[in-house]
Amino acid sequence: MQYSQLGRTGATVSRLVLGTMNFGPHTAEDDAFAIMDRALEQGVTFFDTANVYGGKEHRGWTEEIVGRWLARSGRREEIVLATKVFGEMGPGRNDRGLSALNIRRAVDASLRRLQTDHIDLYQMHHVDRSAPWDEIWQAMEVLVAQGKISYVGSSNFAGWHIAQASEAARARHGLGLVSEQSLYNLLSRHVELEVLPAAEHYGLGVIPWSPLAGGKLGGRSEKGVRRQNANTRFDSEGLNDQLGKWEEFCSERDLTPGQAALAWLLHRPGVLGPIIGPRTMEQLDSAIDAVDISLSDEDLAALDEIFPGPGGPAPEAYAW
Repeated sequence: MQYSQLGRTGATVSRLVLGTMNFGPHTAEDDAFAIMDRALEQGVTFFDTANVYGGKEHRGWTEEIVGRWLARSGRREEIVLATKVFGEMGPGRNDRGLSALNIRRAVDASLRRLQTDHIDLYQMHHVDRSAPWDEIWQAMEVLVAQGKISYVGSSNFAGWHIAQASEAARARHGLGLVSEQSLYNLLSRHVELEVLPAAEHYGLGVIPWSPLAGGKLGGRSEKGVRRQNANTRFDSEGLNDQLGKWEEFCSERDLTPGQAALAWLLHRPGVLGPIIGPRTMEQLDSAIDAVDISLSDEDLAALDEIFPGPGGPAPEAYAW
């Protein structure tokens, strides 16, 4: 396993992040326990979850599973634990968002479900345009002072939101954001325009989610049909031809597509590490092997031809 600093902090985390979103809805609790055991044995020390994970009928279910594993394993201090706040957790008008009221309630509820007294990285799951930054940072500062959280991260922020949040924290003489969790993969590279430059400027580690583009970068299924996913944001004319070239690239280098997609992200500047969301032990083992894959400059150039990015950071990507 490879390790890196969590953004500009002194904390060290693994360069693969164990995503737990499948635990409960798609992965049985016993299997989830086994996956977490194996991940830690293989050096994955960064675990990510969210208060809303578990499905609409049982939000919080995934945190509960992680909490029971923590209680059973007794290995809480061996991992860096991340969760998120923003999504709707109840019928009340204040059961969502980033108001100080909801942040206070949500962190206590997450701590109960996770069966721990502290969260290492508390992430805002989405920007809340109705909540002033001073209100948000004041609430987060209280949680840090109480020892309930150590660091604050963002997720699904635009570059402008990262700048707003960081400057507001700086004005309060606070540490501010240390990470940004963004959609980033070979088929979705728009974060290269503004998010990655903003993250680099403010010292945030970037944590890509959906590194396999909803399974589309994972290769063909056993029946030879491309994996389908409810997320259709990647569907477009010519995608099959593009993915055919992708699989040819991987075959020529004796790489599995899923591993190669993860390896590409691990080679990207500013990326701390992608989130892997295994449903099975086999998927976990395959993802862990990606850390040892080295892509040459020629490999990276070939991938830019198959999956052209936006052309670099803004405004150079679209202007002189």
